[in-house]
This record gives sequence, C-alpha cells and structure tokens, in this order.
Amino acid sequence: MSPLPTSAEAFPTDGDLAWWAPLSVLRPAVDARLPAPGAPLRVAFVGQRTYFEVCAQLSASPVVEPTFVEFRSGSDPTDLLRRLDRIDPHVVVMFRPEIVPAATLHELRAIKIGFLTEPLPRAGDDSHPDLARRLQDLSMVDESQFDRFVVFDPGIADAAGRYLPVWRSQPLPVADEVFVDVLDRHAEVRSLFVGRTTPHREQWLLPLKHMYDLMHVEHGVYGTALVDLARQFLIAVNIHNEPYPSFENRVPLHLAIGNLVISEPLSPSNGLDAGFDYLEASTPDDLVSFVGLITEDPAQFEWMRLRGRQKAEAFRASRVYARLLLDALFDIAEFGRRR
Repeated sequence: MSPLPTSAEAFPTDGDLAWWAPLSVLRPAVDARLPAPGAPLRVAFVGQRTYFEVCAQLSASPVVEPTFVEFRSGSDPTDLLRRLDRIDPHVVVMFRPEIVPAATLHELRAIKIGFLTEPLPRAGDDSHPDLARRLQDLSMVDESQFDRFVVFDPGIADAAGRYLPVWRSQPLPVADEVFVDVLDRHAEVRSLFVGRTTPHREQWLLPLKHMYDLMHVEHGVYGTALVDLARQFLIAVNIHNEPYPSFENRVPLHLAIGNLVISEPLSPSNGLDAGFDYLEASTPDDLVSFVGLITEDPAQFEWMRLRGRQKAEAFRASRVYARLLLDALFDIAEFGRRR
C-alpha cells in the first residue's frame, strides 16, 4: 500500500470522491466517528449568526455537509446540545469558543475545533484597553472541550497561547453564497461602510460623509441582506474598530461581492496586495482623495475590482474548510484528540 499523504492539500476538494478513501485507514487513529467512504463530513458551524453566518460554509460540497447553529454569549448550553444531538455532526466548528460554558461539549463525540475570531494584544505592541478586555474574555475559555484551536491572525497566537494550544492560523473564510460571478457596472459611485461607530471610525468617516455619498450601516443588516445591500454600492470602506492593526473579514467579503475596497492598512495582508487588489488609505485624507478619484473616473479602477474579486477566491469557504478539516483529521490521527 502506498504511503498516506501528510496533508489534506494532496486531495482534490470537488468532483471525484476518490480522495476520501484513504481516510478510512485513519478511522481507528482519529478516535472519532467518520462518515462512510465517499460521504461528506457533517459539520455544525456554531456561533452568532449576525457575525459568522457569512464566515461559515452554508451549502453542501463533496467534503462538507454543513448546518449553521445559532449560539451567542449567554445562550442556553442545554439547548445547544439538543440541537447538536439532532444534527449528529462529525465535526463542530465553534466561532468564539470562549463563550461556551465550561464542560458543555465534554460528552460530544464529534471533533471540536475552536475558531478564535477576536483581536488580541500582539507581542511588542502597547496593549489597547479594547484588546485587554478581549484577552480577559478569552481567559474564560475551557480549552479541554476542544481538540484543536485556530486563530484568525497569527499575530495573536502568543497571547492566545496563555490559555489554549494554538494549532493553526487561518483568516475567516467567506461563504460561497457571497461571491458574484459577474461584476455589474454601477450607474453612480456610492460608498458603503458597515460597522458600529467608534471614535476612531468617526475620525476617518466624518470628512468623507461631508463630501461624498457614504452610507454607514451600524447594525441590523447581516447575512444575505448585507450581501444584497453591498451589491448596490461600488465602493466598500474598511476602517479598524480601534487604532490597532488587524485584518477584518469584511475585506475579503466585500471583494467577493465585487466591491472596490478602500481600507486602512491591513495586518496581516493574507495575500492581498495593496494598490492592486484594494486601495490602502493611510489617513482620512487618503480616504477622501481615493473616493474623489473613483468618482471622477470609476472605469480606471475596474481592473482593480476584478483582481480583488479573483483574489477573494482564496477565502472561499468550501475550499478553505475542506482543507482545514481534512488537515485536522490527519493531525488528530498523528497526535491524538487533545494537544
């Protein structure tokens, strides 16, 4: 028998189902229920729908048969277990694992992956009060409930490592349903920003609001409604929550929708090239200037909008989760359920 691949990267993720056969060899080592050869993994994506539905896989693929389960801080964990019992998942992907009460998932046989989605202090950076609060929230995590932990940003791995073992860094994916196949021309140039108001954001957005047509949506629009709204705008603006570096998942989301994105500097870049895939604004004046240039001649930025849409494919949920979950199975087969 030929040796097994060491990574799920060796397997295709669509079409031919023969890629699944070697996983039957892993069944005893994984110490978890796996589907029959050729059948997809039943995966429960758990989190607050407002924020994470567009980051989950929503439609079935050859690798994943997904279900999204609403759960937010303060929700009834007993109800969560009832819903998971009905789904009977092979894998649970939990967004914000720190909000799950201690011991809730201990008896769940499924493989459990915690996905850390919140910014945390970075090594060498002065700790912002917002980051300190989020780190305090993370300290409540019951890491014994999970088999592997994924962080959305490699820069936070050291801080997260105080409370749990970090296995992988992976930016939040974008649901396949978000992606557009054809970039429609916009009759007028309008800009959209989605996010709650903070002093930092107002410092950036106020000059733009005074000079150009900017819609600021603070809350109440998410999921498919957000996607439908964003498709009506040519420009999508991304401003950090607070003045510390980060990479917001709304950037690849807007690129997938087909928006021309203007963003504060991103850290990490996650493969996106400033000046080619999106416009990078270092100051509020830059933001105003870019919107002015686009308003004068939007056609000259169509190539950037197209390139950004193409680069968003790296974040497509069905591709990302296929590789991530299969890699997790191989890792668990090699090193066990608990790190």
